Amino acid sequence: MTNNYWLEAKNISCFKNEYEVVKNLSLKLKYSENVILIGPNGSGKSSLIELINRNIYPVIKKETIFKLFNKELINIWELRKKISTVNNDVKARINGKLRVFDLIISGLYGKYCKIPHKCEKDILLAENLINKMLIKNLSQKYFSHLSEGEKQIVLIARALIKNPEILILDEPIANLDLKSKFYVTDHINELNKLNTKIICITHDISIITAIYDRIIMLKNRKIIADGTQSETLNSKNLSILFDINIDVIKHKGFWHIYRKPNE
Repeated sequence: MTNNYWLEAKNISCFKNEYEVVKNLSLKLKYSENVILIGPNGSGKSSLIELINRNIYPVIKKETIFKLFNKELINIWELRKKISTVNNDVKARINGKLRVFDLIISGLYGKYCKIPHKCEKDILLAENLINKMLIKNLSQKYFSHLSEGEKQIVLIARALIKNPEILILDEPIANLDLKSKFYVTDHINELNKLNTKIICITHDISIITAIYDRIIMLKNRKIIADGTQSETLNSKNLSILFDINIDVIKHKGFWHIYRKPNE
C-alpha cells in the first residue's frame, strides 16, 4: 500500500544552542496538499523547515518517529531533489549582473552563477518553465534590474527547475510593497498547475488563497490549530495566535484582518 504522507513526525523535539526550538511535535503532511504554516516570529516555523531540510536533527527518545518520503534515514542529496526551499537570504549572494535565464538554469547545478557550455536539454527545461510561469519578459534582464517581487518569482522558478515534489516558500511576501505582494501571490497561485506541492511559511494571511488545502497555526513551538481554511481561519484562532484582539473576514477570495478597538 502506498504511503500518503511525505512527512511523518511523532513526539519530535530539536535543540539549537541548548534551546528547544521544536517541542513535542506530531505532524503528518500529505503528498496531495498545499499547506500554509502560519505563526508569529519565534513560533517555531523556521525551525520546522530546518528539521525538514535536515539542518537540525530530532532528539532520539521513546516513541519518536521522523520520516521523510517514508524513510527514517534519507540521503541528503536525494532529499535535495525532492524538496526545494526559497528564502530571502539568498538574494544578497547573487551577482546582480547575472541574467535571469542563467540564474534559473543554475538551479540544476546547485549554484548561483552562469553555467558555461549549457546543454540543449537544460536550455529547453528553462525555456519551458519560463513560459509556464509567465516570466518570459524577465528572462534576459539582469537580476539587479528586477523589482523585489520579480526577484522572488525568479528564485521560485530557479527552485522549480529541478521539478521537486515539495516547494517550501519561506515568507515569500515579507518586506514587499503592496504591488509586489499581489504580483508574487498571483504567480504562486499559478504554480498550482504544476506537479509540485507547496508549503508556505508566513505571518501574513493576505497570501492565503484558494490553492491552500490546509492551515497549520504554530505558537510557542506548538500547533494550536490545524485544518481547512474554514475550520481554522477565524477571529478566535487568529486572536490567540497573535495575542491581539482582531476580526478576520474573507472578501472576494482573500482574507483580511482588522484590529478590534479597545473596549
